[in-house]
Amino acid sequence: MTQITTMLNSTVQFIDEGEGTPLVFLHGYLETLSVWDQLSGRLSKNFRVIRIDLPGHGGSEPILPSGKMELMADGVKNVLDHLGITKCFLFGHSMGGYAALAFVEKYPSLVDGYSLVHSAPFADTDEKKKNRDREIKMLEEERKELLINTSIPKMFADDNLERLHGEVEKIKKEAAAHNNKGIVSVLRGMKDRPDRTNILKYSGIPCLWFLGKKDNHIDFNTVYPKVKDFSPEITFEILDRSGHIGFIEQEEQVADAIKGWVSKNMQG
Repeated sequence: MTQITTMLNSTVQFIDEGEGTPLVFLHGYLETLSVWDQLSGRLSKNFRVIRIDLPGHGGSEPILPSGKMELMADGVKNVLDHLGITKCFLFGHSMGGYAALAFVEKYPSLVDGYSLVHSAPFADTDEKKKNRDREIKMLEEERKELLINTSIPKMFADDNLERLHGEVEKIKKEAAAHNNKGIVSVLRGMKDRPDRTNILKYSGIPCLWFLGKKDNHIDFNTVYPKVKDFSPEITFEILDRSGHIGFIEQEEQVADAIKGWVSKNMQG
């Protein structure tokens, strides 16, 4: 059932399903909590699954003028406080991974483990910042449809687009309903976020890191050699047939990896 709590005079929408160890899922840019529907259906049989609409997406109001990752982390904290949850495993897809890292930095005692799902701890490069600015301009010029039609298919490996056409169209439709000012605010927040490599290297908190070999956004052959020796606390799950959204492209493998990793790292 969809529920609502508040943060900074804004609403935060979430869904809470299942029982047991809490798993909290944060979607990526232009997505909503429904992107986790299929995965949640698998996991909520064994765990308590909380899915949150991040500010400016779905049923959650934007944080203006900038949807900083630290403020997103506070929104997640509000949901956990609302539900009386004091420990969880946190999963973040792409932008949701940036928010997850900000949460681990601010509230480490609340996290038994966290997962970067096709995400990374690095700050934006100058080139990436220019791309964010281009997208902001497109939204300010009311060209959101072009942005969506360009961005959403790139989440998937090129050779998965035909097979998963329905999923691509579903995400496009939901993205079209987002408030333009809300999307601009999160673009600014992503552009301004700091490097959080030290969280991965020194937090001592278990991390499950999903990487797709066919990711159009995070080049596997560049990133993996750079990060593979960051910390013994990191478990890598390499998805051979996935792009940037492997929990849809290789759903069963992702679900099995999560179940095994959470079971291994549960406290007590």
